[in-house]
Amino acid sequence: MTITALIADDEAPLLRYLKKQLATLWPNLQICGQANNGLQALELITTKKPDIAFLDIQMPGMTGLEVAAQLNGACRIVFITAYDQYAIQAFENAAIDYLLKPVTQERLQKTIMRLQQQLKPPVDFEALLLQLAQPTETYLQWLKVAYQDEIYMLPVSEVDYFQAANKYTTVVTAEKEWLIKTAIKTLSLNPNEFWRIHRGTIVRVSAIARVSRDFQGRYLLKLHEHQETLIVSRTYAYRFKQM
Repeated sequence: MTITALIADDEAPLLRYLKKQLATLWPNLQICGQANNGLQALELITTKKPDIAFLDIQMPGMTGLEVAAQLNGACRIVFITAYDQYAIQAFENAAIDYLLKPVTQERLQKTIMRLQQQLKPPVDFEALLLQLAQPTETYLQWLKVAYQDEIYMLPVSEVDYFQAANKYTTVVTAEKEWLIKTAIKTLSLNPNEFWRIHRGTIVRVSAIARVSRDFQGRYLLKLHEHQETLIVSRTYAYRFKQM
């Protein structure tokens, strides 16, 4: 979301100074207009519809207070003046802040922080609650595999494919095969990384080297690190039809 602002001041040096400081302190702020009198400021605010208007109070044509009175809350207003007697009137016109000349960088920074807080989009609590109510699905990251009398932690990312073996599952990596006492249907795998290609076979997508078809029209998968060919059943052939 781009925040826009208009600057109105009949003193050209102050207008240039304020524009430069805003560019330094709030780089994402877009200055959509500049005015050197009240009438021009009102016209630009009406046409440009800025989010913020920095208005000098004492300007020819119309004062900043008179301009603000015409806006009916159309934008956030920051008044700028050399005189502090206008402070009460400024806040009666729903000003976000009131800057006294000469405007220091430190004081302008506080104004910017106040504006940024005001311009934050409202939190959509209904959407947030709905998101929090959604169950967070976690995928399997590690497998406990046994070899002789030792247990190893095998990263799932190293598995090339899983093969059902009755109530067990054969876990195949580039270097070794493991048998785990877990049914293949109970494995919680990330569907973006692992595809089921058969009721009893799940393959890591990035392990697939090439896809071909046999004389029966079946899809055959060749993996990078393996000699064997994996057959894709008709149920899961849709995954490869666009390839």
